[in-house]
Amino acid sequence: MSEAVLPDTTRTPDRPAGTPGADRPAVLSALAAAGIPADASPRRRAEYSFDASNYRIPPLAVVFPQSVEDVVAAVQACRATGTPLIGRGGGTSMAGNAIGPGVVLDFSRYLNRIHRVDEAAGTVSVEPGVVLAALSAEVERATDGRFTYAPDPSSKNRATVGGALGNDACGNHSVRYGRTSDHVEEIDVVTSDGARLTADAEGLRATDPEDTAAALRAAQLTAELKELAHANLAGFRTELGRIQRQVSGYHLANLLPEKGFNVARALVGSEGTCAVIVGARMKLVPKPASALLVCIGYQDVVEASRDIGTILEFSPSAVEGIDEAIVDTMRFRRGDGSVQGLPEGRAWLYVDLDGDDPDEVAAEAERLLARLRENGRMMDGRPVPDPVERASLWRVREVGAGLSSRLSTGGESWPGWEDSAVAPGKLPEYLADFRDLLAKHSLTGVMYGHLGAGCMHIRITYDLRSDAGRAVFRTFSREAAELVVRHGGSLSGEHGDGRARSELLPIMYSAAMLRAFSDYRRIWDPAGILNPGSLTEPDPLDGHLALAGVPERAWRTSFDLRPIGAGGSASAETDDPSDESAAGSNPWVHAVQGCIGVGKCRSDTAGVMCPSYRATRDEKDSTRGRARVLQDMVRGARSIEEGWRSEEVREVLDLCLSCKACSSDCPTGTDMATYKSEFFDHYYRGRRRPLSHYSLGWLPRWLKLTGRIAPLVNAALATPLGKLAAAAGGMTTKRALPKFAGASEWRKQVAAAGLQPGEHDGGARHRADRTSGVVLFVDTFTRGFRPEVAGAAARVLAGAGQPVECSADGCCGLTWISTGQLDTAKKLLRGAAEALDDGTDRPIVVVEPSCAAALRKDLPELVHTEQARRVAARVRSFAAHVGELAAGGWKPAPAEPLPEQVVLQTHCHEYAVFGAATQRQALAAVGIEGVTDATGCCGVAGNFGFEKQHYDVSMQVAEHALAPALRGSGPVVPVLTDGFSCAMQVNQLAPDRPGRHLAQLLDPGPDQTTEKQTTDQKDSPA
Repeated sequence: MSEAVLPDTTRTPDRPAGTPGADRPAVLSALAAAGIPADASPRRRAEYSFDASNYRIPPLAVVFPQSVEDVVAAVQACRATGTPLIGRGGGTSMAGNAIGPGVVLDFSRYLNRIHRVDEAAGTVSVEPGVVLAALSAEVERATDGRFTYAPDPSSKNRATVGGALGNDACGNHSVRYGRTSDHVEEIDVVTSDGARLTADAEGLRATDPEDTAAALRAAQLTAELKELAHANLAGFRTELGRIQRQVSGYHLANLLPEKGFNVARALVGSEGTCAVIVGARMKLVPKPASALLVCIGYQDVVEASRDIGTILEFSPSAVEGIDEAIVDTMRFRRGDGSVQGLPEGRAWLYVDLDGDDPDEVAAEAERLLARLRENGRMMDGRPVPDPVERASLWRVREVGAGLSSRLSTGGESWPGWEDSAVAPGKLPEYLADFRDLLAKHSLTGVMYGHLGAGCMHIRITYDLRSDAGRAVFRTFSREAAELVVRHGGSLSGEHGDGRARSELLPIMYSAAMLRAFSDYRRIWDPAGILNPGSLTEPDPLDGHLALAGVPERAWRTSFDLRPIGAGGSASAETDDPSDESAAGSNPWVHAVQGCIGVGKCRSDTAGVMCPSYRATRDEKDSTRGRARVLQDMVRGARSIEEGWRSEEVREVLDLCLSCKACSSDCPTGTDMATYKSEFFDHYYRGRRRPLSHYSLGWLPRWLKLTGRIAPLVNAALATPLGKLAAAAGGMTTKRALPKFAGASEWRKQVAAAGLQPGEHDGGARHRADRTSGVVLFVDTFTRGFRPEVAGAAARVLAGAGQPVECSADGCCGLTWISTGQLDTAKKLLRGAAEALDDGTDRPIVVVEPSCAAALRKDLPELVHTEQARRVAARVRSFAAHVGELAAGGWKPAPAEPLPEQVVLQTHCHEYAVFGAATQRQALAAVGIEGVTDATGCCGVAGNFGFEKQHYDVSMQVAEHALAPALRGSGPVVPVLTDGFSCAMQVNQLAPDRPGRHLAQLLDPGPDQTTEKQTTDQKDSPA
């Protein structure tokens, strides 16, 4: 352990990168003169003020380079004006590596192409903005599954190659495949003086052989780097590369003669402080023919770590670990079915074994389990051959960072000391001592990570909102650094040092090594403009904290936004949800600060979130981008200073479809649809709203009128008058309008099923038998547009053999909620709660899934009464109830044979509130196994897809999943669309294939229903 003192972090006049008042007009003028568009708007700067760390630093501007020439021009403009330059990929850096006070270059938007997969050479040529998961998929496609790209961090579906090179990212299979630096062949860079160079395993050269100036710069750099290595041979050999996961500091051991003077590997992990990466050739690895997950349960993570040595004897490709806090949170947020196949335990290891012969791999798994039983620490263990269970378990591990930040208990944890590493053999003792250190400071650590490589991800319950809590954060970080160094470890084992750990490097390295780091950086970047604040001359680890400096202010809200564990909607007893909550902040502040920047909303794969980002590829249209602007709003930052009246916030929320997918897909549970509704309610008070807020937002009111004259209205809409009416209401004229149903049509449909609509008390039928059965709630959309679905749903429920009571008295207020007209929404929801609260616990089955979701989730969050909570707890979507019926032994008897295949478009609100698999499980339960799941938002999302200004984006969203699913399925395959919005989009995309409700597939028909009811009456004791 070094005795060096911490460096002086005071800014010096010759280091313009550190001055907060850099000359924005000068650099913007220089960029404009070079033809480089730069966005310096308050909204854009807010979006890029954060990454996935604890820090916030507003940039001067953001540039989206479209070519290497753009990068060169941007670098030259920044150098000429002394402006800091920060490279950024997916923005998932957890140590503050991807933010800074100057110009941010976002490579992910345009410089994201895969140029060539060269199987013979075993390399792939890529641009820095390529997402890692896309890279692996393309390599496997191009080589017919023979090869893949190995590094697979948990953020692989949004993290980029450039970011992985910057941080030397690893991943779940690093036990086998190591770090990103182990897979680099060549790196193309632009230096801070504009030279285009290529670093490889033997040195540096000009990227363009005919560029003589670059060749001279390469020769100069080569000479200086060799001189640096020669002057530090002993230190490089003894202080660097001691353990597998020694990521802290620069990787200068690669410059040693015995390493071949590998400049490319020495650049990996430099966190953008030496040069700007503009391209790379990365190595491929063979893909195993067979792999098997073995899941092993333990009493705790420390006990699990004691078996690592035994497990490594079996040459696994992955040894990952999680604790029960993450599992509990996953189940709490996404249901018990979200975690399948875990053996008994309170902490678990995931061990991947692989090979050419699946039988041999399975036998090896049994030998491993036998050895672990002999060790006596394993509580339970099992192989997991089922691919569904395997995917479910890995999903828990991959969203661990987000899940551990917002726990099921209502607590929150933060990074800062989240990826220290030791040699695997020293892990048990290190973790035991680390737990003692946590206890000393009254902190809790949620543990998960790469146990097989000795690298632990530990998110800790710091209080970063108070001065006292931030003081504990600083003290604990220093003591944690001293602890890991005592165990021979590294401050960082994967995420880099950034602003979180650079200040602590003197604890790990000698003064001579720190000087070598500074010399290395200066050789590359003598102007000192590249990513200041990290590694050398670091910012204080408790400086620029995002939660510091947020003013105390009462942000009064209609929604109850308190965390569940702090008395939120599940247990609130007050009508004032704006009361101060746990965690020391107003509930609105706490809610919008829930996003920690993990960036899962930027993923193209898995889940539904975020449909607008998938359409536009713009950070402002991601859930994270919106949350970051809201976070600046509550800070009262100069960039977003108008609060509820902020035009920047309105703009960033404009393309939010209010699909609610983020509330379940986001690991932190960020619910942007709710935040949008709340903000719009305040923003438009006393202002004229968009026309669509009156036409579509007030739709249930208009339906009362159109229901009386439906034939006349439909006839008029079929003429050019229809387009005029749509335009007058702020709606697009490109989308076909639905036909309106007569006011009494739904009553006829329900009556045909043998039921009578109820009165204001929720229905008079079956009063004597109200302790059993179900209540069928026929919502406004079904009554106004799809009354035939009400009849089908009534017949299905009646055919299930239980009393069915029909209610249509009430409205969920969904259209008012989505447009932010919350006074009306609350009034309607109170009325619905009164109508449906009948003193029983009978399930309330709602035909339209979006209305079911509103009654289940929005009702108790907007109406803060026991009555509202009682009713909400009883609400089911139709598909959810079908699943429950089937689980109880019921089998449908449809009038028409069930189809063997269906295209499934699950409504986003049902997906978010009742579970992602609700529809699939219902289909499987009734015997429909062939499902083409169009996982993704349909694009209509209530009023969004009907609004003139949103139509084009609506159709782009449909192209992500629904439109391809329709094109890829046969014309006779039914399209299942329980949601009315989804049905409207299907009608737009494929007019000859109308969407059908699950009730229509299962409809026994009038004759069968009548016969069933007659039989029930004969068998009744009455």
